[in-house]
Amino acid sequence: MRFLVLSDMHNDDVFIHQLKEEFKKADGVIFGGDFAKYGQPETAEPALKRLIDCHESVYAVLGNCDEPAFLQRLEEEDISVQGGMVFRDGLVFAGSGGGSKFTGTTPNERTDEELVSDLQIILEQPTASDTATAWDNMIMIMHNPPKNTDCDKIDSGVHVGSESLRGIIERTKPLAVITGHIHESAGVDKIGSTIIMNPGSLAEGRYGILEVEKTGGTWQVTRTELKRLP
Repeated sequence: MRFLVLSDMHNDDVFIHQLKEEFKKADGVIFGGDFAKYGQPETAEPALKRLIDCHESVYAVLGNCDEPAFLQRLEEEDISVQGGMVFRDGLVFAGSGGGSKFTGTTPNERTDEELVSDLQIILEQPTASDTATAWDNMIMIMHNPPKNTDCDKIDSGVHVGSESLRGIIERTKPLAVITGHIHESAGVDKIGSTIIMNPGSLAEGRYGILEVEKTGGTWQVTRTELKRLP
């Protein structure tokens, strides 16, 4: 299966239209949060409409620039994986929305405990307590990146990701994690066997491709690619 990976759209109305062919080739679209422009939470609605008009299968969470109440709109459009589990063709999608507390100037900054609470449903499943069993069919979407990867470094080189979200990944061992938030840290890395991808900001023309397939009864990531529009 082929997924178009997007994040930090910030109500982009330029680059998304240049991805028409990528939308056509994708089996689904994974969106890592931030529909709205910084300081303009009202722009989340037109961004949402623009995205769902591009593809019928979207899996998304909120970003730190999106108001918490906007989650209801994602649920109404049946694209939210935040705080839940969505099943499709043998894959499981789950997600955590918002960003870590930092400046206090965006509407959806949360504590580590709150970020992890969105994934509590996974921890309550029997496999979560079985260290021998990995969620090798799960794709997690978390706007805030986990700590200490190539996907959470700011320009100074400091890692600003979440220790608690990293702990969830180490415990549950999902197939892949899609993140965003840190625009300057587009990258692909691993935590154990889990692929971590930050596609960068769509508002800057950045996006990614993730391909997965089931071989011999096991799901595998077969392709990751970071791309940028001119």
